[in-house]
Amino acid sequence: MKILILGGDGYLGWPTAMRLSARGHEVAVADNYLRRKLCKEEDTAPLFEVPDLYERVRLWESLSGHKVRVFIGDLTQWDFMEEVFKSFSPEGIVHYAEQPSAPYSMLHRRAAIINTIQNNLLVTSNLIYAVKEFCPETHIVKIGTMGEYGTPNIDIEEGWLDVEYKGRKQRFLYPRQAGSLYHTTKIMDTDLLWFYVRTWGLRVTDLMQGPVYGLVTEETGEDELLMPFFNYDELFGTVLNRFVVQAVIGYPLTVYGGGGQIRGYLNIKDTLNCVRLSLENPAKQGELRIFNQFVETFSVNELAEKVQRVGQILGLKVEIKSIENPRVEAEEHYYNPSHTGLIELGLKPHLLTDEVLSQMIETVIKYKENINKDAIFRGVKWK
Repeated sequence: MKILILGGDGYLGWPTAMRLSARGHEVAVADNYLRRKLCKEEDTAPLFEVPDLYERVRLWESLSGHKVRVFIGDLTQWDFMEEVFKSFSPEGIVHYAEQPSAPYSMLHRRAAIINTIQNNLLVTSNLIYAVKEFCPETHIVKIGTMGEYGTPNIDIEEGWLDVEYKGRKQRFLYPRQAGSLYHTTKIMDTDLLWFYVRTWGLRVTDLMQGPVYGLVTEETGEDELLMPFFNYDELFGTVLNRFVVQAVIGYPLTVYGGGGQIRGYLNIKDTLNCVRLSLENPAKQGELRIFNQFVETFSVNELAEKVQRVGQILGLKVEIKSIENPRVEAEEHYYNPSHTGLIELGLKPHLLTDEVLSQMIETVIKYKENINKDAIFRGVKWK
């Protein structure tokens, strides 16, 4: 299958490119290095220097024999989107090409309007029009987020809710209630895609993904040059990745408020397999298929305690510190989301065992000297 990955330089984009090419697919990636640019602007360097896409592609081909094609440019610009689609006619598309951070989206006006709303929605809109014009039967796999749902006081179904009201029944998109501007743009993505599925008969899978952790995949091995763009700061690092780095340098684990916030998590290896399974088992024409993409749920306190326990076994002194919650969110809440669709497609989850966590910590220890303690916590406030 010819697969185009939008956002192919990112934390998930590059590992996905390697995984799919290793499975025999013809892969192309497109990116404008926005995440790198924002990290430089905010002085939040990743754990280790990451080669550009051309260097990664050359190294990957030399080691594996698999080729990946590269397009560098801004997907918010129609001319570039058109160039990519005319040059590489995809049968499947993975849409990662968005500003991916909730805290960053709340940082200031430019972060919110230009780099989150404008960037995210223009890329999605251009993608929809490109598929309509150049390859209307192509399957779009869009990476959404479990954060679209918020924390409702009822079970979270996989994207859809059957409602009976005054004797009549209707199936609706599950109600959304985002907790950040970033998550709000992801809701808008879903609404845009659902509109054009109904109107133009697009073929779409929307993956409601929980926070991802990890930095080693089957394809990277221990090769730093193939590892993903791994952030550990408050702006771009996911919570477990942050906690692991904090534990390694003796920085107290920053638990927001009461720490009872529950979310669904998954290993980066599972993200790659979820995307692959979705592509290899595509949605039908005129279908918006939604999967909840996570494998386990934990509260923030549970994650912190896991990191503390495993860190101490490895000889680290790990302190947990509750700080004032900078976000507007429920710290204690009901949370029971369904996640059967991807399991039924064949996903075999990697659970967060002590061994997995120990391997993460030991890998980060190798790069301990690279960690910038001042970049970890910025105190970005929602209000």
